Amino acid sequence: MIEENKSSMKNSVRRLIIAGIGVLIQIIWVVVLVMRLNQYSQIITLLTVAIELVLVLAVYSMDTNAAFKLPWIILITVAPIVGICVFFLFGRSGATKKVRARYRKIDQQLFAYLNQDEQIIEELSKKDERLANDFKYLWKCASSPVYKNTDVKYYGDTCDAMAAQLEDMMQAKKFIFLEYHAIEMAESFQALRKVLMAKAREGVEIRILYDDAGCIGFLNPRFIKYMESMGIQCRVFNPIMPVLNIFMNNRDHRKITVIDGKVAYTGGYNLADEYFNITHPYGQWKDSGIRFEGDAVQTATILFLEMWNALREQDVDIEKYLPVYPYKAKEQGFFALYGDSPLDKEPAGENVYMNLLRHAKKYIYFTTPYLILSDEMTRELTGAAKRGVDVRIITPGIPDKKTIFQVTKSYYPQLLKHGVKIYEYTPGFMHEKQCICDGEIVVVGTINLDFRSLYLHFENAALFCGYEAVSHVKEDFDALFPICKDMSKEPSERTRRLRLSQLILRLFSPLM
Repeated sequence: MIEENKSSMKNSVRRLIIAGIGVLIQIIWVVVLVMRLNQYSQIITLLTVAIELVLVLAVYSMDTNAAFKLPWIILITVAPIVGICVFFLFGRSGATKKVRARYRKIDQQLFAYLNQDEQIIEELSKKDERLANDFKYLWKCASSPVYKNTDVKYYGDTCDAMAAQLEDMMQAKKFIFLEYHAIEMAESFQALRKVLMAKAREGVEIRILYDDAGCIGFLNPRFIKYMESMGIQCRVFNPIMPVLNIFMNNRDHRKITVIDGKVAYTGGYNLADEYFNITHPYGQWKDSGIRFEGDAVQTATILFLEMWNALREQDVDIEKYLPVYPYKAKEQGFFALYGDSPLDKEPAGENVYMNLLRHAKKYIYFTTPYLILSDEMTRELTGAAKRGVDVRIITPGIPDKKTIFQVTKSYYPQLLKHGVKIYEYTPGFMHEKQCICDGEIVVVGTINLDFRSLYLHFENAALFCGYEAVSHVKEDFDALFPICKDMSKEPSERTRRLRLSQLILRLFSPLM
């Protein structure tokens, strides 16, 4: 059995530090080279000024969120040489041209297997055109069909979710797919590991995909060799390397488990001890997840295969992972699982949230570990509150990243001023990523209310309505508010120095 001791953890973190130093050295080398050239040639100096002007205009005209443009414009204007060099290294969309082409090819192959049953859309339109439009958007812009023959169960306790997940995995006959941002070879993973090893011995195909940055400090390189020696396939997404690469900023933040193409799980939790309150680095950890069964599992399979094959193409016979089997849903709800990618120009995660805000009538509640908003999202949140909707956001009481928490708190005054209610989860860290609107429709998944989730990471979430699970999500929210601190009732303790530091951090938050 492989053990993750303190030495292996230090080695893992050391690898991240070495990679960071390597990238920093390369950036400094490019900047110094350009500065020296400027000293020897007035023509080069004039050329730098011309490039600065062209870049500022180019950034201003970019088809992206305005919050991303402002930091680049300021950096290029205030420090032209540094700004120009860093922009050409990290700011150009063309820098990921090959990666985009690879994903486009994979998506064209895989998403062709997903089809929308128009009768389901028509049925939902007759019941509620507003809700139908939310699902129409996902099919049109994210290739995510809405299904009806699907059941969903909500878990407000991750231990309950994992217990159910293990039970389903023990019934696997053909394959188990696991895709997680973070995996820790510790107590929380041991029961799952034993099930995977037993199933591998039975001939079940096991695949594990994890993000390298998410597992820094949790896993070392021996993990892959160990799991593969047990007959379990492993792939690591976007390995951390000491070379300049803009794609390093895009991480796999998805959390998906697929079992035989029949049952799937998703939610906010990773496979590490704090997510199940085995350890308490930030107080009591609050997270959630869902189990779904039926036709919608097909989308979960496709989303997993998208990431697996984008790393290294393998699957030719896709249909064997998309079994057709008789299933009769117990409930008559509507369910869509969707992915969000930083490589297209469609911010599906943010748009789903904003669509719900636009048609909210009574209330809309959010939970998020980080609150770093675009101007568009801020306007929708405050606009809903202004028209009388009860808009509430729950953030952590004990942060995991103090700098990001200061950015989060910098958004409080503007939101509170316009009627949005902010609550801090006093027992500890709030990691749920979910939303409920008017007790009718729910989002549960991996998408935070921050720039990284909404624009830079690969994410996934489920949108559903008409299920008993909707009321369970509402009950979970109702149980949270009494143990949270209502920030609208707290006196402001922001000193001038604190306000200034928060504003500076907030200015560059889209680049964090």
